[in-house]
Amino acid sequence: MDEFGIIRRFFTREPGAAGVVVGIGDDGAVVEPTPGLQQVQVIDTLVEGVHFPSNMPAADVGYRAVAVNLSDIASMGARPRWMTLALTLRDKDESWIEAFANGLFDAAGEYDVALIGGDTTRGDEVVASVHISGEVAADDVLLRSGARAGDMLYVTGTLGDAGAGLSLFEAGIPDEYLVTRFLKPAARIHEGLLLAGRARAAIDLSDGFVADLRKLLDAGGVGAEIDVGKLPLSDALCARFTDEEAMAFALTGGDDYELCFAAQPDDVSGVAGITAVGLVTDGPDLVCRRDGAVVDVDEGGYRHFR
Repeated sequence: MDEFGIIRRFFTREPGAAGVVVGIGDDGAVVEPTPGLQQVQVIDTLVEGVHFPSNMPAADVGYRAVAVNLSDIASMGARPRWMTLALTLRDKDESWIEAFANGLFDAAGEYDVALIGGDTTRGDEVVASVHISGEVAADDVLLRSGARAGDMLYVTGTLGDAGAGLSLFEAGIPDEYLVTRFLKPAARIHEGLLLAGRARAAIDLSDGFVADLRKLLDAGGVGAEIDVGKLPLSDALCARFTDEEAMAFALTGGDDYELCFAAQPDDVSGVAGITAVGLVTDGPDLVCRRDGAVVDVDEGGYRHFR
């Protein structure tokens, strides 16, 4: 089976998704955007051995390849519409490809995202690049740069679970909740849509809470004071690790794909599943405190090429 057979067998679905005029099978896709809305374009690449372990289940690789991009769409307050996939494979292990495709379509199906094209090639390791197009009203788009002194800082969900889950997965230690939080991150599309036009600034947490918060603060030219004692931690994380280990995962562990955003409290009242963790200041310092005392935290996070 060549690459065209792989595409036909594993990645072609029945046409009919909203806004898709021409999908898979031509030189390019043709889509019809919603009149009056702006487009948001995001892309992320997952490289075997860098972004996911080689022994990660194929279905979870496929799911994760979509979910990490949906998280970027969510952080901008947009609704996802269409995606393309560029997939590099070492070989054509059909069972692996089928499982990968199933995971990919599981994630896409949760948010009505249509696969409309892409490319399949052979290489030295598995590389999956997904590009997603989303739509948002011009006045509702969320950027990193809108935070202002006096805004509260919030996060969705709980922090540290995915970093802890990865450590357990690599050690071969079973933990259904924490490991799943790494393997199959939940994209906060619903929350992002609720925050659109209400939050001042937002970012998704992929490289670690402190590292990504610093990006948001730098974009707005502001600082922040964080009460690390208010960071939301799951019962599963606290049961498996010591207080200090759990806090380290929450502050600097990556791959949570929760949202961090700045807003005025009245503007986000009624939004469920969010926790206030600090205050935006005139800056530029980022100060973390616990029980009133300053806590030294590594702001580096995960970075390539360092």
